[in-house]
Amino acid sequence: MAAAVRIQSDWAQVLRRNEAEVWLSCHSPGKPTLYGTLTCQGLGPDGVPEVTASEGFVVSEVTGKSIRISCPKENASSRFLAPQATFPRIHTQSVTCLDVSCGGGLGVSASTDGTMKIWQAANGEIRRVLEGHVFDVNCCRFFPSGLVVLSGGMDAQLKVWSVEDAKCAVTFKGHKGGILDTAIVDRGRNVVSASRDGTARLWDCGRSASLGVLAACGTPVNGVAVGPADNSLNLGTPERVPSEREVGTEAKLLLLAREDRKLQAVGLQSRQPVFLFEGSDAFNCCAFLSSIYVLAGTQDGKVYQLDVRNSGRWELLPHPAGPGPRRRADRRGLRPRLSGGRVGEADVHLLSRRAGAPISTLRPLRGAALGPGCRSDAATPATPRPRTCGTPGRRRRRRSGSRRGEGRGGSSNARTRQPLPTAAWRPGLFCAVYSLVPSGPAVRGPERTSSAL
Repeated sequence: MAAAVRIQSDWAQVLRRNEAEVWLSCHSPGKPTLYGTLTCQGLGPDGVPEVTASEGFVVSEVTGKSIRISCPKENASSRFLAPQATFPRIHTQSVTCLDVSCGGGLGVSASTDGTMKIWQAANGEIRRVLEGHVFDVNCCRFFPSGLVVLSGGMDAQLKVWSVEDAKCAVTFKGHKGGILDTAIVDRGRNVVSASRDGTARLWDCGRSASLGVLAACGTPVNGVAVGPADNSLNLGTPERVPSEREVGTEAKLLLLAREDRKLQAVGLQSRQPVFLFEGSDAFNCCAFLSSIYVLAGTQDGKVYQLDVRNSGRWELLPHPAGPGPRRRADRRGLRPRLSGGRVGEADVHLLSRRAGAPISTLRPLRGAALGPGCRSDAATPATPRPRTCGTPGRRRRRRSGSRRGEGRGGSSNARTRQPLPTAAWRPGLFCAVYSLVPSGPAVRGPERTSSAL
């Protein structure tokens, strides 16, 4: 795995002060970590900081909103992007999930304080507070209309909320473990939930009822995605006639990111298995790149690209960190490294996605989002890559067997799992992401890091 350069999370603010310093580090697996500093020598006529690096690091590019740093010894280089805007007052505890409405006007985010908040994407002004879940809310997303929100929490409940009056219109009950992810089918008459109890279920929003278990995996299902199936795929035949309440499930493929290192594909209407792929570690998230290609991220930081027509054909997407040939990112390209706010904050950021650059990370992947125009059905994309990928913050403490519900991890002997970062696209030039550091005493030294997304 390539070396990774990291920087102090609030570098953009600190480096605007004369003689101020921020710390740097470069870590390569199996080698001692290299540490250094950046120093501001003042602001230039255009307002851009003049920055110098300590021995072992080189500053190759500085703009008002980005900086590129290289570590020649480890042949590593990274570009860091500063937030276009920061919303520090939305949450005071760790943010676990975020989504943006299809029009880009509203955002919704969930926190470990058990609440969700709806806010203006332009300025972070809070419009509604959604309260009703017990304990952590793991996932939230807008319906296509932008007027309704779907959420799932560690209380094993799935809820549907009205954006207009903040009331919970529907509560689905049936899972025996915390809900870890959700997906909306077409316009939202049906939704899918994935749970720590090892099942994925289909729900009828109109009648507030379960339409059955889509898959019983026997292991926690960390992520779920629904997408169109390629015509060449054999999705199988349903064992019974589908309910008339199922709308838009035909010719759809269901992806399940499982804790037991497997990525499973199931026909959404037939409930029949399509393929089962085993990775290097627990799968945390998955997404459709097209009707042919899918992406999945694992706990050990890998991103897999698979051809659904033949799961034996797969590619491990690289995370280049060193110099070398640089390809301009296309609409499927990896985006620049993004940095969060200060440690101790739980901020929501808006960042520009104009520039393209490779990313690198040595940390587990926990969330992914594809932006507008990503889901092309091109048969052979040149270099299909994920639009963004999330990395976790501090580890979440285990709650195995406690009254507050179980953690996001696997069985009782599974590793302690981490918070659930995510990203969501806002139409135009911005990608909304958030900080995963809970409020509390600031962390000093190398722990204050802005890792790659």
